[in-house]
Amino acid sequence: MNLNKVFILGNLTRDPELRQTPSGQSVCSFGIATNSFFQDKSGQRQQKTEFHNIVVWGRQAEIANQFLKKGGSVLIEGHLQTRAWQDKQGITHRTTEIISERLQLGPRSAGGGGSSFERNASKEEGTDSAKEELPEIRIDEEDIKPEDIPF
Repeated sequence: MNLNKVFILGNLTRDPELRQTPSGQSVCSFGIATNSFFQDKSGQRQQKTEFHNIVVWGRQAEIANQFLKKGGSVLIEGHLQTRAWQDKQGITHRTTEIISERLQLGPRSAGGGGSSFERNASKEEGTDSAKEELPEIRIDEEDIKPEDIPF
């Protein structure tokens, strides 16, 4: 049995670049940085950053290009693919990319530096913020008993 599955949650290192193949299919590429933290031998907290190349195809490519911006967070589910090519001097180059099968936009910030998704939604709604008020659930009301909540 084989499995080639990747989950990456990180921040964009550059704005997405949308292109079209000769057949008209959309393809979008961008980079993501992920951080990990560890303690070195002296007990000092250290940070290591990894950089990943992401390729998104079809309608998701158009969505990524529209809503993702440099610095924004995104969750990518996909698989690894390595490809090789030769440059004009005949030197072979190889790169490993994550081919996105599914993407989830990161959280929208509440401040003015929100994601483009939040800014676009605000413009469409004609409001300063696209945040929705969530209803408050009060457990002390007579209709709802804590034992009735399924989780």
